[in-house]
Amino acid sequence: MRAEVVAVGTELLLGDIANTNAAHIGRALATVGVDCFIHTAVGDNTERIAEAIGTALARADAVIVTGGLGPTQDDVTREAIARLTGRPLRRDPAIVEHLRARFAELGREMAETNLRQADVPDGASVIEQTFGTAPGLIVPHGDGVIYALPGVPAEMEEMLARAVLPDMLGRSGEPATILSRVVRVAGMSESAVAERLSPTWDMLGGDVTMAFLAGGGEVRIRLTAKAPDGARVHELLDAGEAAVRQALGPSVVGTDADTLEVVIGKLLLARGWTLACAESLTGGALAGRIVSVAGSSEYFRGSIVAYATELKASLLGVPRAVLDEHGPVSAECARAMAAGARSRLGADVGLAVTGVAGPTEQGKPVGTVVLGVAGPAGATEREIRLPGDRNVVRALSTGAALNLLRLHLMEGVR
Repeated sequence: MRAEVVAVGTELLLGDIANTNAAHIGRALATVGVDCFIHTAVGDNTERIAEAIGTALARADAVIVTGGLGPTQDDVTREAIARLTGRPLRRDPAIVEHLRARFAELGREMAETNLRQADVPDGASVIEQTFGTAPGLIVPHGDGVIYALPGVPAEMEEMLARAVLPDMLGRSGEPATILSRVVRVAGMSESAVAERLSPTWDMLGGDVTMAFLAGGGEVRIRLTAKAPDGARVHELLDAGEAAVRQALGPSVVGTDADTLEVVIGKLLLARGWTLACAESLTGGALAGRIVSVAGSSEYFRGSIVAYATELKASLLGVPRAVLDEHGPVSAECARAMAAGARSRLGADVGLAVTGVAGPTEQGKPVGTVVLGVAGPAGATEREIRLPGDRNVVRALSTGAALNLLRLHLMEGVR
């Protein structure tokens, strides 16, 4: 079965609220094996809503509509469905009774406009409310079906799970499971990842699909598989992940929730080592990412933010000769900063980051960042150039530093 989602509300088009309903519905459809390729947002206009639903239904077996079932004048989803299907609206006495009882239970007077929520397209099935006032609708049309759900997320989610998904499975007769797994990659551009995985893409064929998303200094590869049961889906995803790891090697950080900071924590704990940081241009952001992981107090000692050049000497013990000869943005300074953090904070490993975030150059071009690691396995430094404005450079610097530390901690990789 193929479904589409139509979200109703001018506030969605204006950006006043995010369309979280569509995201939830997409995830829910995947769990029951229903393909969903298109999400549509449309404003509060009867004609345009009817057109959007009709267009979606021409491509799909089912359309889930959210929003526009309230009592106010701009809630016109019912009217749009009636116009599209040619089913006149009829007031349902049972819904009227439920509405009056609900308001009485709350000790509130019901406005007459609430009765609009009792208007149902002729022949449609009603999805009863559990804790709200707007009922949902199941409206067969041609060879497909329209599901109309409230826009309030909690009400929508409850009706979707209780009534819509079971009804869909009954109509499709082909239960399946769709699952995705995200493989996180660091230290490679999106284009480089895609090029390296070109043979893997061809090898996987249609059993496992791949999609790429770059951002925040990493590339996320979303692997998606569909099969009649969950066990087979996991087998397909395992095979896909193994192929990606083989192609990309140590550039693969982990999967799903295995962010750089999470993986680093696991590596440090496995070795029984502690970590300390020395930060310049990141101004504490590096430590912020590290401590975002629950339990990081077991391995993280702290961070010294030595933003001013003279503090690199006084707080971290960077030799003045290094600063005078090579400058604060240099491999020599980064190495000394990492060693200083390790020594001053009593850690097994020191991680340092220094550089030029901009907007003005400071001896080196904007975007120049130098990273350093010092620990039992020796020392590592790396100079890189990062794109973007000041805030982008600072954000990307934290990821680059964490990735260098990850590679340093991995056995056999320097």
